[in-house]
Parts: sequence; C-alpha cells; structure tokens
Amino acid sequence: MIKKQIYGDDLKARLIAGFRDRLYSFTLAGGTVRGVLVNGTLMVNEMRANHELGILETLALGRAYLGAVLMSANLKGGDRLSLQIDCSGPIRGLTVDANAFGEVRGYLKNVPIPIVKPPDSFDLSPFFGPGLLSVTRYLEDAKQPFTGKVALQYGNIAQDLAYYCLISEQIPTAFNLSIQFDRSGEIVGAGGLFLQAMPGADEVTIADLERRVSRFPSLGKAFGDDRNPEQLIREEFQIHSPRIFGERRIEFMCHCNKEKLRNILIMLPIEDLRDILATGPFPFESRCHNCNTLYTFDRDEIRQLCGLRFPDN
Repeated sequence: MIKKQIYGDDLKARLIAGFRDRLYSFTLAGGTVRGVLVNGTLMVNEMRANHELGILETLALGRAYLGAVLMSANLKGGDRLSLQIDCSGPIRGLTVDANAFGEVRGYLKNVPIPIVKPPDSFDLSPFFGPGLLSVTRYLEDAKQPFTGKVALQYGNIAQDLAYYCLISEQIPTAFNLSIQFDRSGEIVGAGGLFLQAMPGADEVTIADLERRVSRFPSLGKAFGDDRNPEQLIREEFQIHSPRIFGERRIEFMCHCNKEKLRNILIMLPIEDLRDILATGPFPFESRCHNCNTLYTFDRDEIRQLCGLRFPDN
C-alpha cells in the first residue's frame, strides 16, 4: 500500500494525528452494557485522500469505516470481519474489512456517486435504495466464516448496523457515526460510538441509554474541537458509572504490494497475458480496490510473468 501523505513533510502533524486515532472500550451499569468509542479522524482523512473521494462519497464510505472498526473491537489475534452493502441505488454498494489490530480498508462500488442535483442534507438513504447488509466474521478458531444478512431498512449505516445486530444477533445495539466538515469541505473530525446491551441489562437502563445516544454530541465536531475521548465517555455516561478498560490504535491500512498483484496477474489465462504483452498499453496499470494504490508493470515484467521471450515489436 502506498498512502498519500495528507500532511506532506510535517512529521509532527502526522504523529499527533496518528496518536489521536484510537478506539476505547468501556462498560456501563456494572458491566451490563458494553461500549466502544472511536476517534477516526486521520483514518477517514487518509481513506478519502487515497480513494480521491468527494464529500458525498466520503460520508458513505467513512461511516462504513467507522462502523466496521467499532464492530471489530472484540476481535482477537487473526480475527477479522467484513461489512458489505449491496444496493440498487446510485451508491451500488460498498465493502469494508477490519481486523483485530484496528486496521481498516475498503471501497465504494461506484465512484463518483452520480447525482442529479446537489443533496439538500447528509441523508444518504436516497443513494442506497433497497439492498442487503452483510456482516461476515472470520475467526481463527472457527472452521468456516459466519455471515449474517439483513435487508436495508433505513439507508443509514448507523441505523442499519443497529438493526442488523438486533435481528441477526438478537442484541439491542446503538451506533452513532459522525464526520464533520469545515466550510471548505475538509474533514476536521470523525468518530463513532457503539453501545450494546449484555445479559442483565434492565429495560430502564437501556431506555435511558437510547435517549442519551439520540442526544449525543456530534463526535465529528467533538474531535474536531479536540475533546478528550475518555473525558467524553465519563461526562456523557457519568450516571451509569463508566469503566474504561482498554484502548488501541486504529488505522487505514491495506497490506497489498506489488508482489501480491504480480501473483494475481500470473494466474490470468496465458491468452490474456499474451494480449497484454502484445497490445499494452505500457506501463500496464493495476489498482488495489481496497486502498486505490496504483501498481505499474513494464513490458519486460509482463514478459517475465508469462514466461515468454518474444522480442519487442
């Protein structure tokens, strides 16, 4: 993966932004509710830069990144999960992967998203339309992955993820996903909140937390204003005795490289490789869907891949 350097040569700015991008795990109400809060400002900015996205595309994919990393909070070791939306609206769908190390990657299926007129709000439901939301968990100790699917109900990733958890996993869950832009369209903050009822959670507590999530401060604005995530948890959930028990980094990260792309190319039918060698154009270009990194191969590299020793025409 080749990341676009959104801070240029300013190493200090990159380090500070990277340090702030973190996921915080906590419990409420004596451990009967588990929660996760994430500051993903750098992650969403880097995602946007690499995929060369406008505001509408950044909202759609960025919210999915935040949702996926929140759901990955309880993964361990080599576990990972994949969040996928297939829909009939102009977005067409998206795929996002997150692993136990807090690494997230993924892409929109239609970029740019075609629009007839500028949207009046950040409501993306018209751009999704009818479709399916799938969540697949790849666990190290499981013989095969587990996939749950639900029909899109809202065209809102936070609400549809909460619906998925209720229907597919039978667990009352709330999500809050937020991306804040300044007047010039630059991302100044991005964050997400996840709350999930555990066995023993009473209805009064659940109802109160639902109200609090609905009135929760914009996390994008909060992190754009440099609010401390741990302080935010303690202040907003003080009545439910929050206990923060862990934190970890998160990052926009894809482990693609030119060697992996080369291995994919060499598996193409020999006729296809011969056609590339004969007609080009060169350098031959291939992009990774998940991070939009461009890899190039010259004529000699393609010749080596297919084992041909034809002279250049």
